[in-house]
Amino acid sequence: MLRHRLLALSCALSAFVLPAFAADAPVSAAAAVSVLHCGHLFDSGSGRLLGETSIVVRGERIESVQPGAIAIPAGASVVELGGDTCLPGLIDSHVHLTSQFSPSTYSDQFRLNPADYAIEGTVYAGRTLRAGFTTVRNVGDNANESIALRNAVNSGLIDGPRILSAGLPIGSTGGHADGSDGYRADLMGDPGPDKGIINGPEDAWKAIRQHYKDGVDLIKIMPSGGVLDESASADNAQLTEEELKALVTAAKDYGYPVAAHAHGAEAIRRAVLAGVDSIEHGTFMDDQDMKLMKQHGTWYVPTIIAGEFVAGKADAGWYPPQVAAKARKVGAQIMQTAGKAYRAGVPIAFGTDAGVYPHGENAHEFELMVKAGMPPAFALQAATRNAAKLLRMDRDVGSVEAGKFADIVAVPGDPLADISLMKQVGFVMKGGKVYKQASP
Repeated sequence: MLRHRLLALSCALSAFVLPAFAADAPVSAAAAVSVLHCGHLFDSGSGRLLGETSIVVRGERIESVQPGAIAIPAGASVVELGGDTCLPGLIDSHVHLTSQFSPSTYSDQFRLNPADYAIEGTVYAGRTLRAGFTTVRNVGDNANESIALRNAVNSGLIDGPRILSAGLPIGSTGGHADGSDGYRADLMGDPGPDKGIINGPEDAWKAIRQHYKDGVDLIKIMPSGGVLDESASADNAQLTEEELKALVTAAKDYGYPVAAHAHGAEAIRRAVLAGVDSIEHGTFMDDQDMKLMKQHGTWYVPTIIAGEFVAGKADAGWYPPQVAAKARKVGAQIMQTAGKAYRAGVPIAFGTDAGVYPHGENAHEFELMVKAGMPPAFALQAATRNAAKLLRMDRDVGSVEAGKFADIVAVPGDPLADISLMKQVGFVMKGGKVYKQASP
C-alpha cells in the first residue's frame, strides 16, 4: 500500500517537475560539418588505393565522398591530410580490453578486484582508439567489466572504440573458461552457468539466458583448451557436440553471433558443424576444417600476433612450465595455419587477442598477415570490410561511404607499398569527432 502511495506521489510531482526541465532544455544545434582532404583513400570494397579525395562529414556520419578537392561548405572546418592515405576506421575482432598480460598476472588475480580491471580498461581503450581501431569485439573478461566499459564509452564518459562485449566466456568445468584452473583445492570452487561454466545442454541454455540478462552483444565459447590457462593442453576438445549445438541454438534464439575460441582440429570441426560464426586462433585446423569453414561461411580470426608474443615470452619466465610449453607449440604453428587458410579461401577477419600482448600494438598483426602470405590489400580489407561483416555492422562501419559513421584514420604514405605504415596512424576520427591529429 505504501509503495502505491509513493508511486502516486512521484507521478504527481513529475507533472510539475517535467515541464520545468522541458522549458530549460537547450535547442539542439545544427550538426557540425567538416571536410577531410586526403592524398589517397583506401577503398575497402575493391582493395584499391584511390587518388586525392574529399570526405564531407556532417555530425557523426559521412555525407559525401568525392574525388579531388571540393568547394568548402559554409561554416565547415577543414582537415588537411594531403600527404596521407585515409582508410576506414580499423576493426579488431578479438580483444580483451580489461586486462593485459604481464609476469605478475597469475598472482595479480588474487590481489585485483573487478573494479581494478575496469579502470585499467579505460586506459587500454584509449590506447586502442589512438592506434586507429575505432571498433572492437571484446571476447571475454572476468566479471562483465567490459560491459561497463562499453557503456561508459557509449555515454561519452571515456574515450574508446565502439565495443561489442561478450562478457564472460562460456566453457566447461576445468576448461579454458574456468578461471580457477591451477588454484589450490579450497579456492577452486565449482562455478556454474551464471559464471559461464556449463556441463550439459541444460546448463548451456542457462548460461546464454544469463548472458542475455547481463546485456552482452555476442557470445564467446571455449570448445578447446587454451594457451595461458594453467592446464596442460591447448588443443583438446572441451565441449561436446550436444553442448555446442545447445549453445548455438540458444544464442540464435536471442539474436547473438557466436565466436568460438578453438586451437584443436576436433574442437574446430565440432564448432563449425554446430553453426558458430567464427573460429578464433584456429592454430591446428586441418584440411577438413578449412573445407567445412568454406562450406559453412565460418569466419577465421587468426590472432597471429598473440602466438608470436607468447612464444617470445615462453623462455622469459612469464609462464609456468606447462604454459610455456603450450606457448612454444602454438607460436610455432599459428602463422603457418593462417597462411594456409588464406590460400585455401577460408573467410578471414582481422583480430589480434590484444591483452595477451600490450594494447595499442594491434597494427603489428598487419605485418604478420603479410608475412604469412596475405597481400597488404587483403590484410586491410580483413580489418575493415571483412571484420564489419563478421560483427554484423557493415551498414555502419568498414568502409568510407556516404551514410556510414565517420570513422576515418590516416597514415603517412602508401600502406599497400609498406604495410608497416599501419603502425604510424596519425589521424583518428570516430563518429565525426577527432581523437588524434598529428602536428602539421
